Amino acid sequence: MSDTLILLLRWVHVLGACTLIGTGAGIAFFMMMAHRTGDAYVIAHVARIVVIADFLFTASAVILQPVTGVLLAMGVGWPLTTPWILASIALYFLIGICWLPVVWIQIKLRDLAKYAAEHGEALPSSYQHLYRIWFACGIPAFSAILAIVWLMLARPAL
Repeated sequence: MSDTLILLLRWVHVLGACTLIGTGAGIAFFMMMAHRTGDAYVIAHVARIVVIADFLFTASAVILQPVTGVLLAMGVGWPLTTPWILASIALYFLIGICWLPVVWIQIKLRDLAKYAAEHGEALPSSYQHLYRIWFACGIPAFSAILAIVWLMLARPAL
């Protein structure tokens, strides 16, 4: 694999990581700020945008990261069985296990808030319950992505 292609793959891989971190942090921030208002209309509006952003940016990067990661490893000659790569892959699966329910929860939060706003009702208890799960899933997922970035930069001998 040419040096130019490796550089391009590395650039796309880093941009993907930035997208995952930035979108994840942005979504979390805006959802938390909307939730703090307690206003069903605000929550519905923000959650609608969050769901779109998750599908446009996060989902694209989620697909791109393993593709560019495997191609990079092959291109520079790192076996996928290298311990820090295996640790990164395991953490990536952990993120996926957290992220998939989060996407569904964000859609439900959006729909519950929209219904409450349209009918002039308070947010239902199911909203509060789902929000707590959404929040709890974000902590290990965001921690894992930060750990992956560290693993990729440090490439420790585990």
